[in-house]
Amino acid sequence: MTSNKDSFVISMMERHRSDLPETNTSDLKTLTEEAVLSFHNINYRETVQSGFLLCKKTRVIERLSNINGIMKPGLNAIMSPQDGSRSLLLDVLAARRDPCGLSGDILINGKPRPANFKCTSGYVPQPRSKELRKRTSIAMELVTEHPILFLDDPTTGLDLRTTTDVILVLRRMSKRGRTIIFSINQPQYSIFRLFDSLTLVASGKVMFHGPAQDALDYFRSAGYNYESHNNPADFFLDVINGGFSDILDTEEDGQEADKYEKLFERQFQIIGELANTYAQSSLYNETRSKLDQLLGQQKLESSSALETTCITPFWHQLGWIICRSFKNLQGFQSVTVIQAMITVILAAVVGTAFRVLKNDCIEVQTRAGLLYLLTGFQCITSVSAGELFVIDRVRFLHEHTSGYYRVSSYFFGKLLAELIPRRLLPSIIFTLITYLIAGVKTSVNCFFTMVCTVMVLAYSASSLPLSIGAGENAVAVPTLLVTIYFVFMLFFSGLSVYSGSFLPKLSWIQYFSIPHYGFRALLHNEFLGQNFCPEHYTEEVSRCHNYVICTGEEFLMIQGIDLSSWGFWENHLALICIMIILLTITYVQLLQLKILEVLSSWGRNFLQLFK
Repeated sequence: MTSNKDSFVISMMERHRSDLPETNTSDLKTLTEEAVLSFHNINYRETVQSGFLLCKKTRVIERLSNINGIMKPGLNAIMSPQDGSRSLLLDVLAARRDPCGLSGDILINGKPRPANFKCTSGYVPQPRSKELRKRTSIAMELVTEHPILFLDDPTTGLDLRTTTDVILVLRRMSKRGRTIIFSINQPQYSIFRLFDSLTLVASGKVMFHGPAQDALDYFRSAGYNYESHNNPADFFLDVINGGFSDILDTEEDGQEADKYEKLFERQFQIIGELANTYAQSSLYNETRSKLDQLLGQQKLESSSALETTCITPFWHQLGWIICRSFKNLQGFQSVTVIQAMITVILAAVVGTAFRVLKNDCIEVQTRAGLLYLLTGFQCITSVSAGELFVIDRVRFLHEHTSGYYRVSSYFFGKLLAELIPRRLLPSIIFTLITYLIAGVKTSVNCFFTMVCTVMVLAYSASSLPLSIGAGENAVAVPTLLVTIYFVFMLFFSGLSVYSGSFLPKLSWIQYFSIPHYGFRALLHNEFLGQNFCPEHYTEEVSRCHNYVICTGEEFLMIQGIDLSSWGFWENHLALICIMIILLTITYVQLLQLKILEVLSSWGRNFLQLFK
């Protein structure tokens, strides 16, 4: 990132809010000017479980303890050892953590955070990928011009030059009155000297909170010797860690385990001493007096639950998500071309095989086998649909909680923009090529009816992996479960071709089989009204050794399929009902995070009434 790129990012910020579809400008009275964030007696507890099944044990861990501070416009850095305290504190202040275990008050300009605080403040999570994605995430939040911006380790994984450029851009924004709050790990001195405020936390306790340039004097006054050649950030963390390097460099004859045990004991002792020293310092007393002025006599029982609100309408968000999804598909044109080539080659192989094996004596069984293979293709290829909501899970959680779009907009946008091109085109290509090469003679009406049936089958089959994978963080387990289901159901559908119906003791399985309904609908459409033994084929049929089925109605009756129109449409109705049920389950899983968050906020407000 060069200086030219910096100026480009900053110039983008001159754009009007209405030009940005994801910007939420509600509650402008609260968050349009400079914002001072204060936090009072923050405690955060998490409930963890250990053990298995009936032997599970539950215990409560205090992750943050009596945290107080003020974050003003400027660069406000949060540092800590590698114990997760800095990211946890940042997430709590940004309202990105479950509020159930939270106690204390977080105010904006002396008032409770507005209900849509997550939409009127920026938040950049910690992208665990390429440098470009991290810079893009930061730029997106800078463009929205929120008065408060939270960043979780924005420089991790970046080289020194890029890190410097990112911090300089953030500093320029802070000089314009924006409150920048970020966690960071051991910055260089050239970066550290740009900080306005520094918060040092360890094991959920505050070691220091105040002006960053006063931190060295504070630790010197506490009796810690700072060498001039040392980096201040390294010095602070070395002190908090209990003099890690001193312990490991000592030439003692003890075991390695003894060294580390001694280290942990000393670190625990040092953290306790530093927390007590800070709690008794004049710096803490000065901070407390400022916090008391902000808090005043205000009662917080009436504070509203934090919500995710959006200012743009549903159709605007839907169009924006569809447009972005199509752009993402354009970025993987080579993958799309390869998938299309594989589909064409597979369809050509299947069509050629059925044309070579064509036999007048088994014409009915051959056509049924072709339809069965077509059903299996739709089911097996739909397994990959389960990754649709998994691969974008982190981005969805961030963008939705930031008020970019509603869950409904995201849900329908992803379905329309990605499932249709990924399922519609391969299905039509495979069906068309297979039927043309195989030499199947059918009417135009029956062909298009078959294509529609294939599409209903494909979408119903795709909804199953979606419903299982939407609530998961990984694709492997849902993919395995869906694959086992389809293999099992296709096996029983294949048996019905030869036995005429499901096995009597297992006939109930057909009601839960997606391939069963699709296969029966294809058979009804293909065989109704067909005559496979015309008069001029009499001699050829007479040469067949086995009994020859001459009419499609005869074959359908053997399969136990109703010959009326309802015998066809009942399968479509079943597939549509299954699809609606499974997609509803998918949507509920996407809503689950929001519902739990709202319920937790209500519970917290209810408990505050008894304080």
